[in-house]
Amino acid sequence: MGFRAALHQAGAAALTQLLQFAVPAADQRSIPCPCGHQAHYRELRSRRLLTALGEVELSRPYYLCPHCHQGQFPADVELDIENMKFSPGVRRMHALVGQDAPFDHGREQMKVLAGLEVTTKSVERTAEAIGEDIAQREREEIEKAIQLDLSVVLGKPIPVLYVEMDGTGVPVVKKETVGRQGKTDGQPAHTREVKLGCVFTQTTYDKEGFPIRDPDSTTYTGAIETAEEFGKRIYLEAYQRGWEHAAKKVVLADGAEWIWNLADLHFSGAIQIVDLYHARQHLWELARKLHPNDAMKQKAWMKKHQRLLDKGKIEKLVLSLRSIASTNPEVIEKLRIEAAYFERNAERMRYPKFRHQHLFVGSGVIEAGCKTVIGSRLKQSGMFWTVRGANAIVALRCCHLNRQFEDYWEDRRAA
Repeated sequence: MGFRAALHQAGAAALTQLLQFAVPAADQRSIPCPCGHQAHYRELRSRRLLTALGEVELSRPYYLCPHCHQGQFPADVELDIENMKFSPGVRRMHALVGQDAPFDHGREQMKVLAGLEVTTKSVERTAEAIGEDIAQREREEIEKAIQLDLSVVLGKPIPVLYVEMDGTGVPVVKKETVGRQGKTDGQPAHTREVKLGCVFTQTTYDKEGFPIRDPDSTTYTGAIETAEEFGKRIYLEAYQRGWEHAAKKVVLADGAEWIWNLADLHFSGAIQIVDLYHARQHLWELARKLHPNDAMKQKAWMKKHQRLLDKGKIEKLVLSLRSIASTNPEVIEKLRIEAAYFERNAERMRYPKFRHQHLFVGSGVIEAGCKTVIGSRLKQSGMFWTVRGANAIVALRCCHLNRQFEDYWEDRRAA
């Protein structure tokens, strides 16, 4: 570690020498000012900058506009450090540790692994700033999608492409839930829902006929936003993944109404599948309601009705539910709601037909995504987010998990 520190010190000294800009030539001492006039070279000015090698000193030309009195440092723009305390390399570290773990843990990681002393607040602010920039670029791409100004996605035909969607609550500060109803009647909300979507492909299946997800094919996108906004987001992700080239297109999710509204709007013609295990859970809830405190009767009831569900005989299942008599108003209402749920999703529950096509019938990928992308980072004990901060970290985290983080920095460099 001592040897590394010495090398960093030597590297920082060398980098300081490289960052000593010369006085501009006579024909380069005037540059355009945003106000429309010319800014003129005044002097060389120095500043300190934290880099991956440690703190260095930068000396660069300063230009001042005599008309609007606005100063400029063109070298700062070129080096991507305008109004920044940290070099791009250090900001990348901030972003990587900030999206992966609590900000204070990220500060410790940077000290131990990179030998850099930063504050917890700088990790938070820098990670969120980069996340916001990524989110802004996503919004610009979504706007292009709305205007049908999308580049043609080239590539090989895709046998099966899946879109999955779900929502999960994240704890937020009090101001973000003002006027929002909580899950319990009369209680305020304590969370906001992050809508998360994923896209992945399938090329083959195993000897038993069960589908195999293509390795490293899953990408994520999400935000705290309305269903309408999220619909445009997940459509863009699917389009960029080659939706138009897919031989089979599948939307797979639980029974949430907002999801199927988006599927009908943005993915018309796709095969729609309700997650089998989620549908079974509906039956289990009903079994417990019908036979409280009697596990044997619950299992017997489930065995009969799950068989109908698994075989895709939804009409018979609905008929059976509606034939159950009860004097308990709560049970009667539960039966009505569940019968309507299965009836509404009947065509999405033809599981034998889907299995015959070697398709997934469980939405485990997006459920795992809710835990991996959202839960493990944004739902830890003691965390409370603003919507702005949560969306920044979600965007940053999706970018990293989608293996697009380096592409983002290349785009910044090219901009």
